[in-house]
Amino acid sequence: MAGGGGVSPLGLAPPLWYHRDLSRAAAEELLARAGRDGSFLVRDSESVNGAYALCVLFQKHVHTYRVLPDEEGFLAVQTSQGVQPKRFKSLPELVLLYLQPSQGLVSTLLYPVDREESIPEDRDYSDGEDEKPPLPPRSTSTTPTGSAPETPTDSAPAANGLSTISHEYLKGSYALDLQAVKQGASSLPHLNKTLVSSCKRLNGEVDKVLSGLEILSKVFDQQSAFMVSKMIQQSVNQGGDQELENLVTKLAILKDLLSSIEKKVSLRVKLDVYLADLTKIGKSQKHSLSVDVEGGMLVVMKKMKDNQEDWNTFTHHKIRQLIKSQRVQNKLGIVFEKDKEKNQRKDFIFASAKKREAFCQLLQLMKNKHSNQDEPDMISIFIGTWNMGSVPSPKAVGSWLLCRGLGKTLDEMTVTIPHDLYVFGTQENSVCDREWVDSLRTALKEHTELDYKPIAVQTLWNIKIAVLVKPEHENRISHVGVSSVKTGIANTLGNKGAVGVSFMFNGTSFGFVNCHLTSGNEKIGRRNQNYLDILRLLSLGDKQLSSFDISLRFTHLFWLGDLNYRLDMDIQEILNYINRKEFDPLLKVDQLNLEREKNKVFLRFAEEEISYPPTYRYERGSRDTYVWQKQKATGMRTNVPSWCDRILWKSYPETHIVCNSYGCTDDVVTSDHSPVFGTFEVGVTSQFVSKKGLPKSSEQAYIEFENIEAIVKTASRTKFFIEFYSTCLEEFKKSYENDSQSSDNVNFLRVGWSNKQLTTLKPLLSEIEYLQDQHLLLTVKSLDGYESYGECVVALKSMIGSTAQQFHTYLSHRGEETGNIRGSMRVRVPAERMGTRERLYGNTVCLCLPSSESSHPRRHTAGHPVRPISEEGSSEDDGIAVVGVVLGGGAGGTLNRPPPDFPPPPLPKGALEMADTPFSKPRPLYPDLAEVKIPAANSSPAFILGEDFKRGGPGGLDDQSCSVLQMAKTLSESEGQGLGDACRTFPPRAPITESIAEDLPEEVRCLCEGGREGGREGAMWGSSSSSLSVGESSVGEWLQRLGLDRYEEGLLHNGWDDLEFLSDITEEDLEEAGILDPAHKRILLESLRQQKQQK
Repeated sequence: MAGGGGVSPLGLAPPLWYHRDLSRAAAEELLARAGRDGSFLVRDSESVNGAYALCVLFQKHVHTYRVLPDEEGFLAVQTSQGVQPKRFKSLPELVLLYLQPSQGLVSTLLYPVDREESIPEDRDYSDGEDEKPPLPPRSTSTTPTGSAPETPTDSAPAANGLSTISHEYLKGSYALDLQAVKQGASSLPHLNKTLVSSCKRLNGEVDKVLSGLEILSKVFDQQSAFMVSKMIQQSVNQGGDQELENLVTKLAILKDLLSSIEKKVSLRVKLDVYLADLTKIGKSQKHSLSVDVEGGMLVVMKKMKDNQEDWNTFTHHKIRQLIKSQRVQNKLGIVFEKDKEKNQRKDFIFASAKKREAFCQLLQLMKNKHSNQDEPDMISIFIGTWNMGSVPSPKAVGSWLLCRGLGKTLDEMTVTIPHDLYVFGTQENSVCDREWVDSLRTALKEHTELDYKPIAVQTLWNIKIAVLVKPEHENRISHVGVSSVKTGIANTLGNKGAVGVSFMFNGTSFGFVNCHLTSGNEKIGRRNQNYLDILRLLSLGDKQLSSFDISLRFTHLFWLGDLNYRLDMDIQEILNYINRKEFDPLLKVDQLNLEREKNKVFLRFAEEEISYPPTYRYERGSRDTYVWQKQKATGMRTNVPSWCDRILWKSYPETHIVCNSYGCTDDVVTSDHSPVFGTFEVGVTSQFVSKKGLPKSSEQAYIEFENIEAIVKTASRTKFFIEFYSTCLEEFKKSYENDSQSSDNVNFLRVGWSNKQLTTLKPLLSEIEYLQDQHLLLTVKSLDGYESYGECVVALKSMIGSTAQQFHTYLSHRGEETGNIRGSMRVRVPAERMGTRERLYGNTVCLCLPSSESSHPRRHTAGHPVRPISEEGSSEDDGIAVVGVVLGGGAGGTLNRPPPDFPPPPLPKGALEMADTPFSKPRPLYPDLAEVKIPAANSSPAFILGEDFKRGGPGGLDDQSCSVLQMAKTLSESEGQGLGDACRTFPPRAPITESIAEDLPEEVRCLCEGGREGGREGAMWGSSSSSLSVGESSVGEWLQRLGLDRYEEGLLHNGWDDLEFLSDITEEDLEEAGILDPAHKRILLESLRQQKQQK
């Protein structure tokens, strides 16, 4: 299995039983193939960085032991509590002990299972167009072309010289050494002389490297500097045996020196950057907040000396954003507008996540009441992918931006409406980042008359992704993250790979991946592996969801690019079908479709139906002719016309997404690929505001489980538990271990949890309107290694009711199906929190009606079909009753379906025919219409055409309005005591901690009116990507850089909320803030001392 680039922690030649980043499933397959008890291998742990997993086969079952490093770097096999572990300096030393019998494992380690050596990869250079990989783009607008690559002139003679020396020894001197040994000699002088001659150039190169590192070592590592200088001096006068021995010593020193300097430079650079970026923000004291909903004001009170109070009032239009931290669930940032070009950010820590959510509701209620701009329920997204062929783009790309050309295109009326987001993925793009984004903004302004704002740009060599947003949405974007993965030769070259961008749009998470996979008709397996590597290694989204791959971290994930999958058909047949515009026979032999049907790649992704000709490989300068042959030095290369350029997506179940266009241009001819476009209508959520005021403590909703059962693909027989994640939970929760387990097949295991093993979950808010937008992520983990055996997502919408509902879905891990899971659960909503919901999706109005029974509103859908790939199943919405009012003609919105009935993975008969299921009879997909209670019709303003992007009509304001006194009263009753004085009517009395900070990589922005943070534009070009945001150092950021962010809440609660203010802190103050570890106190005080010296 191909992994990421880099050197193994066990050196350049690790033991063959060490498989590095081999997946758990692949390890089990290798051991099953070995088949003998005592077979073993070691791989990297999937749950803990720097840890390992020792996998042993015994009686056809795989047993996994975690090998964990301690603080001193020693390794030990994880033992039961109270058992003293044995510690080892290295992994080989650990394995050596357990090769001996009776060491506590289920079996002695007898037969190492060697890793499979990867087959050397052929060169993969831009679909065979170029003789060498394109270099990463320079600062100029285009990469220089036409210059011949430099070829080392002395490398071949050197190789021939070494070969000659070796032959001379074998032909002549070998006999002399052999004779000397027979006569009792203890050394081989002629061999030694041969080796010294062979390594002469190596010796010189090592000396050059050491001389260069000597300067760095004197600056960063004085201890090593003396040793390096001494070694260089000794090497001058040594020869013969000493010279060879000295070379080996120098290589060892060089290895240790490189590692030592890297660590020390890294630490020094981080510290220097931190000290240089500190911003003096003044001493801040404790604050309290109060919201005047009717008056449209937020009052911030600061306590001064002598019990004096300083009041700051911010009107509703000066409050730009609420930014919810994902890392600290009770932390909230508020962005205020200081002037037209500059914003100010202040952070507050609340008593709990519920208190934070209650305050956000109050503030959003105030914004809604006084703002003329409603929060959108739906946005439009343009996605384009284009392999530019290493040639600059033509100035006229209007057909790409306006979705004109071939395939499913937009009509003349729709094409003039600007999209909310534009995402451009390009490959072989030689234009520099700034010039490329400027050209896109210019083109968009020409066609839309809007000045789109860049969110982020990420580049890997000539693979780029750029995201631009309408100016009005700029403050609705947060959590911008970027990442890249190389999948070129040995996963070290960036000529192939992927770039990604992720962000939140209000309360909805988005991910976008642009990739360029391995080319070549026959390299299907390599492309599949590229995809799996990208899925595993691309670091995007909420870091709290690290147990899940990126296909489950986002409400909506879009995957685009030059995927390079080809058509498996004779070239002449392909051309004949294209000439007749008969694409269905070609799509049946499309490699991507075939691999998706086998569940090898893009598991449960969707793609719109293709109705345009293959986009590759055209003759440059026209779109009339496919060029499918090219003469190469190795022979004639065939590139059959293919749909290499694709757009796929994967969304959470029961969310709204419709693909309105999918096609390619027919007039952009500079490349051998045609640009591809797709547009999507996507439902989004915003800060929820209750129409019924804040709940009392008795009005708590509950997520309750009756039972859960999973079938996991594994040869292990360990115990399992389930972790539950959701943005509606204050923190992730765990179940107890499974209390039932059985198997009729050695490769599959059925595990079950009864009600007593499953925890009841309490959502942050209890309103049905809020819960219908929420999703629950589940991961099944083992008790022995805490590694995931499968993950899934469940929509809460279908689970709401007074009786338990069933869910049934597939499990996946690292992009592969690993089993299925089903269960019985209910989301119990208090009667006081049930209500009517109105939301517009396209031309269909969906009313979600309260019901005391299990019958719930079901959404009627009439969308355009997407291409079915094996798992599409039923088109009916499980358990959602529909009341649809269709206005005008045309297709309405489509609902993203939950996965179909099982078995999603083709499980063996024995695994499916296990013990009788404990679940009750499944409920019907469509409840009897007589059970659906429909309220009396009324003329709601929400039905007016043209109001698609509004949550409700003008009449909705009265429903959302609530007196300040009522809101304050219900807030104080929440959870018995409420948020306290942090959120009430003024004058405020009690304080809440406040600090000024910038924490953009981990926040959710909820309030979304115009304005932008100063400095965004300039921040973009500092690197290949940017979230375009201003940064101000804070206590939290300082602690995070020191690795002590766990103490942030304690310091802020004790009033230490400003870095300059912290310079006066004492050891006693740290202890009062909960910092008791002496080492941690020393680190903090030393850092503050260094900061003081810098001033």
